[in-house]
Amino acid sequence: MKNYFRVMLGRGGAYASTAYAGGYIGANFEIPQNLNADLGDDWRAFNKKFVPIFMARQPGKTKIGAGLACGALWTIAKGIAKGDLVISPDGTGTYFVGEVSGDYFYVDGEPFPHRRPVRWLSQTIQRADMSDALRNSTGSIGTVSTITKYAAEIEQLIGVIVPPVSLSADPTVDDPVAFAMEKHLEDFLVKNWAQTDLGKDYDIFAEDGELVGQQYPTDTGPIDVLAIKKDKTELLVVELKRGRASDVVVGQVLRYMGFVKEELAEPAQAVRGVVIALEDDIRIRRALAMTPTIDFYRYQMTFKLLKGTP
Repeated sequence: MKNYFRVMLGRGGAYASTAYAGGYIGANFEIPQNLNADLGDDWRAFNKKFVPIFMARQPGKTKIGAGLACGALWTIAKGIAKGDLVISPDGTGTYFVGEVSGDYFYVDGEPFPHRRPVRWLSQTIQRADMSDALRNSTGSIGTVSTITKYAAEIEQLIGVIVPPVSLSADPTVDDPVAFAMEKHLEDFLVKNWAQTDLGKDYDIFAEDGELVGQQYPTDTGPIDVLAIKKDKTELLVVELKRGRASDVVVGQVLRYMGFVKEELAEPAQAVRGVVIALEDDIRIRRALAMTPTIDFYRYQMTFKLLKGTP
């Protein structure tokens, strides 16, 4: 299966045109060594080795920021497969589109030494032509973001005729409408975080002034929101569910909390979890009764019609 990625080539896409001319995508992250001997299939093992190296070279960075950086480096060097499609913004509203055509290689002394060859297409995508959902995803913070769920739109934008796909038949999407609703709720929560009860005590995790706590990657899937207490003593895992929450979400949050505790938290930092949903039931209440480190919040949705004047 072909996957699709947005790859940022320098801040604001400053190196996109250079990479386009050279036929590659690349990254730096201040790790000046050939990675070929360390590119196994387990990005967690890669991070275990390179996070300390990254932090030694950039002592002002946190473990959370270092984990994100090394994870992005592994994705570019190994996680993106040959044949996957990448789109890269050039900073002017244009996205270059290309197919990754080969394995990782290292070019010492260059601004982007960690590279993958790319067969760039003559077609480009204009940001103004994207749907709001794709525009938001391609504008997300970070070097690499996965945009496979927008494959059909991307193919149409570059002029490729693709057969319609029924998401309801896709085993990776339980409910397409619910999936879209959860994403809208997540974006709304992030934009209005400061006005919520959680925002009084926690901030969404940021690195160098940019929010990196939304959809933070783990080895069991992305955390919807990763936040940190204002006094830095606690990390918070937030999982958002549309409608009624199932007790299954408790295990999901516990897995994320375990990852944060083992891989990201400083020795003195505690880790808590929050489930946000429209409703709960007896099963999740029973499960939460035995997990005092996870709280439950309900959200409310309102809808109003205002009559316009003729």
